[in-house]
Amino acid sequence: MKLDRMNGMKRTDYCGTLTKEKIGETVVVCGWVQRQRDLGSLIFIDLRDRTGIIQLAFDDATEKSVFDKAFALRSEYVIMAKGEVRMRSSINTEIPTGEIEIAVDELKVLGESLTPPFEILPDSKANEELRLKYRYLDLRRTPLKDNIILRHRITKVTRDYFDDNGFIEIETPTLIKSTPEGARDYLVPSRIHKGSFFALPQSPQMYKQLLMLSGFDRYMQIARCYRDEDLRADRQPEFTQIDLEMSFVEMEDVFAIAEGYVKRLFKEVLGADIKTPLPRLTYTEALNDYGSDKPDTRFEMKIKDISDIVENCGFGVFADTVKNGGTVRAINAKNASSVYTRKEIDKLTEEAKGIGAKGLAFIRWVEDEPTCSFSKFMTPEEMTAIYERLGMEKGDVALIVADKKNTVLSVLGALRLTVAKRLDIIPKQYNFLWITEFPFFEYNEETGNWDAMHHPFTSPLDECIPYLDTAPEKVFAKAYDLVLNGIELSSGSIRITDPELQAHMFRALGLSDAEAEQKFGFLTGAFKYGAPPHGGMGIGLDRLCMIMSEADTIRDVIAFPKVANSSELMSGAPANVDKAQLDDLAIAINLKEDKE
Repeated sequence: MKLDRMNGMKRTDYCGTLTKEKIGETVVVCGWVQRQRDLGSLIFIDLRDRTGIIQLAFDDATEKSVFDKAFALRSEYVIMAKGEVRMRSSINTEIPTGEIEIAVDELKVLGESLTPPFEILPDSKANEELRLKYRYLDLRRTPLKDNIILRHRITKVTRDYFDDNGFIEIETPTLIKSTPEGARDYLVPSRIHKGSFFALPQSPQMYKQLLMLSGFDRYMQIARCYRDEDLRADRQPEFTQIDLEMSFVEMEDVFAIAEGYVKRLFKEVLGADIKTPLPRLTYTEALNDYGSDKPDTRFEMKIKDISDIVENCGFGVFADTVKNGGTVRAINAKNASSVYTRKEIDKLTEEAKGIGAKGLAFIRWVEDEPTCSFSKFMTPEEMTAIYERLGMEKGDVALIVADKKNTVLSVLGALRLTVAKRLDIIPKQYNFLWITEFPFFEYNEETGNWDAMHHPFTSPLDECIPYLDTAPEKVFAKAYDLVLNGIELSSGSIRITDPELQAHMFRALGLSDAEAEQKFGFLTGAFKYGAPPHGGMGIGLDRLCMIMSEADTIRDVIAFPKVANSSELMSGAPANVDKAQLDDLAIAINLKEDKE
């Protein structure tokens, strides 16, 4: 088919925006053919653009050359159509434009299409790998298209909010010096400085602190960040964060700005009312109650400690665990006995073992009396005390783990989520939560060192400073995370601005003065020229969009995402480069064979 030119013909309307108010008017629309229905003397075309679908009609009144063009159209052809808006004879209630159609009198075919590798349908059954390979086609589907448009709206409200609150948007470099920030850097070789490398930023952390020293007391940026780490449903090697920093503030000031932001964002984009101030839990409280530092608080099922009840019981697994410094804790799943049969509990046991537990004890209350995997070793008084501690009633199932505290909490935290999803008890709502008072250090069992849980510029709580050298496990930080529905949305802290305290902190982390100078000297040197107190945070834009769009993964809110092995299926990145390019960079490739 010979393609047409536009020849001055201009689009007047988008397909999905047409309404009954346009009846009798002549309009011009453009888009892709969703489908063609040939009824002999009548042809209907569903035309799709980013706003929706409109039906085009061709009938006995249509000029023959136009009718013949419509007959030849196939799915995904690009066309432009002109005609009069009229009522449809058969209303389609499934689309907003289902009451009207366009009686076409002029049709231009602007682009032909091969048969797509999958149908461009909202609920496409094509596997994700195929859709990612043809991502430009997948983005035509309504769910993905709507997610990308929602992301645009989120970023617009974001910029408006922070501008209204006195923040200045400033871009920071994407080619920076490699500094330790927790994950592997993506390195970029320098052609001019052969043998030297830039790194792509894991965050704008040091630059935004320098901006505070420069006098820009309120900074924000929708920043691209890069981390060479294993991927998950909510993680990509390149991601975007809403980055902000404020001078002359304490934690409460940062909280107030962040809470105002989420309140406005959810109201303007989703029409949802977020109640502020947001609830708070300390890191310790979150772990003890939910087994996670990013708990989903949309449902109860808190973890309960029963160590004091079973420490002298006849069940050796429990008693010996407590005697050896461990703990025995449980969750109670309300009204779960009909779902969690013994067979289903066996599946939970395997899951618990996969996470690190040695086993899983349970109480299942189906009849008048509960059945229990360990009751024959217990006194009636001990069992009654457990029922009361857990708030058990007929129909409930309790799951109990005995082990080291960290193992018990992580296992029960994971089982809590598994059970809640299986019981379908998680309501559709937005539960924000601040997690505060994180440990400053975390012990690295592989190296035997105490590492910074956040970055080394995080300020410790004032009352913890005396423990820096003597008891690192007692040092807590002015650090905070914002959690939404069990997903870490943001992380931030109040920063160290005292050069002496910063040097002390580096030494506590095992960095010599020379190492600290080599890695961070340009920042610590700046602190000697008048550093205001400051703090900030970075909010994960991808994760925020994922939650607000109810997408399954952040791949569904990113136009061109990577897959689990950090490759992009559509373009084939990463890819080999020719020897001349490598020679220009003084790089030789050494692929070591797997010796196993």
